[in-house]
Amino acid sequence: MQAKKRYFILLSAGTSLMLLFYLGGLRFRSSRSQSRRDDHNRKGLHAGPDQFWPRFPDPLRPFIPWDQLENEDYNVHISPRLKRDTSSGVYKGKKCRMESCFDFALCQRNGFKVYVYPQQKGEKISESYQNILAAIESSRFYTSDPSQACLFVLSLDTLDRDQLSPQYVHNLKSKVQNLHLWNNGRNHLIFNLYSGTWPNYTEDLGFDIGQAMLAKASISTENFRASFDVSIPLFSKEHPRTGGEKGYMKFNSIPPLRKYMLVFKGKRYLTGIGSDTRNALYHVHNGEDVVLLTTCKHGKDWQKHKDTRCDKDNAEYE
Repeated sequence: MQAKKRYFILLSAGTSLMLLFYLGGLRFRSSRSQSRRDDHNRKGLHAGPDQFWPRFPDPLRPFIPWDQLENEDYNVHISPRLKRDTSSGVYKGKKCRMESCFDFALCQRNGFKVYVYPQQKGEKISESYQNILAAIESSRFYTSDPSQACLFVLSLDTLDRDQLSPQYVHNLKSKVQNLHLWNNGRNHLIFNLYSGTWPNYTEDLGFDIGQAMLAKASISTENFRASFDVSIPLFSKEHPRTGGEKGYMKFNSIPPLRKYMLVFKGKRYLTGIGSDTRNALYHVHNGEDVVLLTTCKHGKDWQKHKDTRCDKDNAEYE
């Protein structure tokens, strides 16, 4: 009887030891295998089909349409100022790209055709904007039928959005919103040269451009939407519509034979944004092939900020 008990106890103990050894071995092998995987992951190695991919701390997010961005919580770390700007006029369509804010179906149906809104009675329009619209209407892409259009251009003059300018168009916000083809700016192209008011010159156009593309001069890198907006040069109303008469450019002449290599004429801001750049132009000006002319006569109280170079600069500018 005692022998049977001792035999049973030894058998139980041996079985328990074997079970513990087996389970411990599995755990040890599993930990070694996981350690190898982690080591491979850290080194970026992939040994076989069962090998885990590297673990990225912040994986790329899938594309999210612009109108769903405000409902996502991934932008909780954005500064309060940027959040306020995002909800204000010029920033509402800041996330727009061609794939999210442009309807390609209109172009696939009828080809690339551009429609210009008919000019509204009593609306003033600058000569520069008239030239832009005339160039579009004389091109082979123009269509007078909006149902055939792929791109839409306003007849309302949006070039000068400086409230101090005599060419500033008032009540543009309501006028744009009342356009029956506006559709929150989708497939629209807006031209702009000047925005905001001295001395801050913010890029607020005075109305929400929505999903419209913006062809703008001096656009900031913060507001420029890559592969969507168009950066254009700042040109004056005297700028010719064409490149001069035939033969003006000489064949095989690189660079082209011209009297002036660089020319600029504009206001020299004595204070405010842009003043540092404009005040430094005289260092490059040589009066021969590089001519940079500025005037201090900007604003009603420009004489309060007048410096020693103003009289000479004003004379050369005139």
